[in-house]
Amino acid sequence: MTKFSQPFWLHATIIPLVKNLLLSMESIGKYRVIRELGKGATATVYLCDDPDAQRQVAVKLIRFGQDCPAVSRRMRKLFQNERMVSSRLDHPNIVRVYETVVEDEYAYLAMEYVDGYSLEQHCRIDRLLPMHRVIGIIFKCCMALDAAYRQGIIHRDIKPANILVTHEDEPKIADFGLALNMNKNMDRDSTFVMGVGSPGYMSPEQIKGYPLNQKTDLYSLGVLLFQLLTGRLPFRANNQATLLYRIVNTEPPAVTSLNPNLPEGLNGVLRRALEKDLYSRYRNGAEMAKDLSAVRYQILEEDQTERDSRYFEILRRLEFFTEFENVELWEVLRVSVWREIAANVAIIREGERSRMFGVLISGRVEVSIEGRVLCQLGASEPVGEVAFLHPSNDLRHATAVTLEPSFFLEVNAAALALSSEELLERMRHTLLARMIQRLREVSRLAAAHGEAAVVAGKTPWPPGRTARGGGLDLELAPG
Repeated sequence: MTKFSQPFWLHATIIPLVKNLLLSMESIGKYRVIRELGKGATATVYLCDDPDAQRQVAVKLIRFGQDCPAVSRRMRKLFQNERMVSSRLDHPNIVRVYETVVEDEYAYLAMEYVDGYSLEQHCRIDRLLPMHRVIGIIFKCCMALDAAYRQGIIHRDIKPANILVTHEDEPKIADFGLALNMNKNMDRDSTFVMGVGSPGYMSPEQIKGYPLNQKTDLYSLGVLLFQLLTGRLPFRANNQATLLYRIVNTEPPAVTSLNPNLPEGLNGVLRRALEKDLYSRYRNGAEMAKDLSAVRYQILEEDQTERDSRYFEILRRLEFFTEFENVELWEVLRVSVWREIAANVAIIREGERSRMFGVLISGRVEVSIEGRVLCQLGASEPVGEVAFLHPSNDLRHATAVTLEPSFFLEVNAAALALSSEELLERMRHTLLARMIQRLREVSRLAAAHGEAAVVAGKTPWPPGRTARGGGLDLELAPG
């Protein structure tokens, strides 16, 4: 049997025991654990009491040695970097770090507790924040990044999960572990790690591995603004290689093409924020904030949440949208304009070229061809869908005029084409089913005015027999 000396016994049992007590879930160092706030791949965050300052803090804890040595070394380096960077940042929109402890087996970071939510919760199309709140939050983030850059710090990992928001809409940028200290001697004491960041939010120069400056954070913030306004990223792909190629080589769609309700001024802001050419991109956060403030004053309606919820409920009850998922309905609202149209107004005209179409929410529309009435359409019926569905010809062959005051959901075909594949497929399927059902109904009604048919092996169709209605709110005009 191998015998150990007393010093080894002390090192192998007593010291780890003391450290385990230090890191027990009742306390982390001097901080008393209240509850777990969240858990990621490498760290766990707890809500704790700080007995010295009489305040609640968030403590991020990581244990080393659970992964390969290289990962542990990297995590230790990131914690040390966050300690160094946070000591120089003092801004109301940056999470304040109070204490960082890095030991051999573990590390923890005590920081300001933000009682609110992360922007990650509001990137889905059915959970978007009102436009004026989004612009206000991003405006403050611009100023916070500007303050960090004046201290020689760039974040390098701006994404929804790293921006916390209080219930008073005060954003707090968190997680400066990947930050780059531009005042350090990068040859002698580098904290730069190639490839850091989240792929969908990375700037073209970050993907290429070029030297970074503050403009990379403004690019990522522009991506986040785009997503908060539209519910999708400006660049999408089925795999990471294609995504990175598109970020470097292709242009993003105009934000108003995805959400026609947004002010035109946002196109200019996002176009400049997402510029691939560094010389054309915003120089600093203050410049971007200034342009955002100008757009902010163009917004006439402060809070669209109540209106959007009301519209959603109307669409949810409409028969046309029966098969649509809730998230798809929210997406429909983002790519559509709700129009109130007076009587005797043409929605579409023969001879025009347009792929615009829509759905009648209420009212009635008369459809005519060459001055002759074809039919009437009522609530829940699509209007103008033939030009949209045709693979190559957007020429209008009919005119649709309102017979009474009507509500019309006008769908932006270009925005719909950029929407999710699920919505596009659902819309095409529903429109095709409606068009076929309508064609069958028109055929029945037209056959009622035709001559008696000869059926092989049977007597002719009984004279005077009329077609039965198919359940559509469609009427053949009288001859």
